[in-house]
Amino acid sequence: MQDAPIFFNKEKSLEKLELLVKKNASKGVQLMLFPESFIPGYPRGFSFGAVVGKRSKAGKALYATYHKNSIDLESKDLTRLEKLSKKTKVYLVIGVTERQAKNGSLYCSMLYISPAKGLLGVHRKIKPTGTERLIWAESDGKDLVSFDTKIGKLGGLICWENYMPLARMSMYQQGVQIYLAPTADGRETWVSTMQHIAMEGRCYVLACNQYFNKSMYPKKYRDLLADSEEVLSRGGSLIVGPDGNIIKGPIWDKSGTLTANLDLDALINTKLDFDPAGHYNRPDVFEFKVNGQPDILKE
Repeated sequence: MQDAPIFFNKEKSLEKLELLVKKNASKGVQLMLFPESFIPGYPRGFSFGAVVGKRSKAGKALYATYHKNSIDLESKDLTRLEKLSKKTKVYLVIGVTERQAKNGSLYCSMLYISPAKGLLGVHRKIKPTGTERLIWAESDGKDLVSFDTKIGKLGGLICWENYMPLARMSMYQQGVQIYLAPTADGRETWVSTMQHIAMEGRCYVLACNQYFNKSMYPKKYRDLLADSEEVLSRGGSLIVGPDGNIIKGPIWDKSGTLTANLDLDALINTKLDFDPAGHYNRPDVFEFKVNGQPDILKE
C-alpha cells in the first residue's frame, strides 16, 4: 500500500488505514503491508531543533507531539487494529512509530497482526539510520521475529536494515517465504536492492513506501522544510518474485496499491540451484549466530 498518513495525527491516520484495509479486503486481499512509520508518519526533513551540543525548546515540543501521536501497544490502539484485522480477515503488517509505556522511548516498529490471533509480534529496528537515532531507540536480536502463518512464513526488515547482510541472513535462516520491507527510501536504487534480496533469499519480497510531498504536512510544519523540494518521497513500492524478477510495480510519484497472487509452491523450484540457509550454506566454513533471536513462531 503506497500511501501517506495524516501526518502527526494518530486518530486520523488510523481512520485512513481502516478505510484502506476495508476497501482492499472487499477485493479478496489477504495480506496488507503499510510503509515505514505510516503512523504517525515518517518525519522526513525534521531536525527536532537538534545540533551537536544543543537542543531547542521548539524541537523538544515537536518531539513531544510526535511522541503523543505514536502507537502504544498497551492501549486501545492495538485493540483497534486487532479488531480491524479480525473483521476484515486480513493479515496486517504495519510500519509504526511505537511508544513504549515502560521506558518512554520511541521505536521504529513493524507490527504483525493476524485475523485469528491478533498481534503475533513486533519487529523493532535494530539500527536506525543517521539522524533517525535522535528519535528512535535501537532494538536487539529478540525483535528479529518471523511467523509461520496460514498464508506463509512472514518476516522482514525496515528500510536500511535491509543493507545489513547478517540481518538479512537472520530472516533467511528462518525460512521466510514472504519478505516484508517497509521503507522510507524513495530512490530508484532501492528497486535493485529488493530484487537482490528476493533472489538471494529465494523468497517473495513486498516493498512498501510512502508517496509524500510537502503539501501533505500541516501548514505549521512546512516552514521547517523551506529548502526542500516539493516531492519528499517518490514511492517506489513493488513486488518481486524469488527469481529476482519484478511482478508488480514499482509505483512512482503517486499513491496506489499493488496486488499479486503469490504461489508459495513455486519457491521450491528456485531452491534447486541456490538456498542461502540450506544446501548453498557452508556451516563448516562459516558460523552464524544471532543473539536472542526467537525461533519462527507458529500462528
